Amino acid sequence: MRDAIQAETVSITGHDGDEIEAYLAQPLVNGTFGAVVVIHHFPGYDEETKEITRRFADHGYLALCPNLYSRQAPGATPEDAAAVVRGLGGVPDEQLVGDVDGAVRFLTSMGTANGKAGTIGYCSGGRQSFLAACSLSLDAAVDCYGAFVVAEPPKELPLKVSPIAQLAENLSCPLLGLFGAEDQNPSPAETAELEAILSAHRKTFEFHTFEGAGHAFFATNRPNYRPEAAGEGWQKVWDFFGRYLSS
Repeated sequence: MRDAIQAETVSITGHDGDEIEAYLAQPLVNGTFGAVVVIHHFPGYDEETKEITRRFADHGYLALCPNLYSRQAPGATPEDAAAVVRGLGGVPDEQLVGDVDGAVRFLTSMGTANGKAGTIGYCSGGRQSFLAACSLSLDAAVDCYGAFVVAEPPKELPLKVSPIAQLAENLSCPLLGLFGAEDQNPSPAETAELEAILSAHRKTFEFHTFEGAGHAFFATNRPNYRPEAAGEGWQKVWDFFGRYLSS
């Protein structure tokens, strides 16, 4: 843990050269640090995600959360922005990759960066973390219960995305997957299928499924929160990024 951090809203260059809002947190101590792009969940660029971003700075990382809804709902509250994007079917995959690429470039250009960068995402952001790791050159990626990597979304969901497991052969870095045994999006069967695909491509990965936990078990502000699973999951994140992003 670090003694002091700085957190602020910044502007970064994202997909297609668009200027988008992002939340930056960094340690205020001497040294060089690994970079983590925090990909927010479907409910949006909210206080809970900013708290997670600060948590990474507390643990000695340069952390940046891009507001993926900057274009669709500039200036809107997280709730209103999420409603707008939900009506549009989500963020296009190409835009997501461009925005994460911009976030990585921003972080790794900082004077305190050690040149290593990874991603972490929750819910839809878990899928997007996997997508980014299959589309960009990264050093590590974490998928926290990312749905619809191997399966189509149910028709009743507004999310307009397609499975991306076929991209696994392009995975550029080690992958950590954290899942709930009681989750259905993704279900244990789906995570087992992704595990088999990654094994077939001889990728470096580790998956952990927590008993008694469902979707969003990291979310401290939701009934889904499971403190024991979340605590163990955070420790696995610190161990994983410590191996691959440390100086």
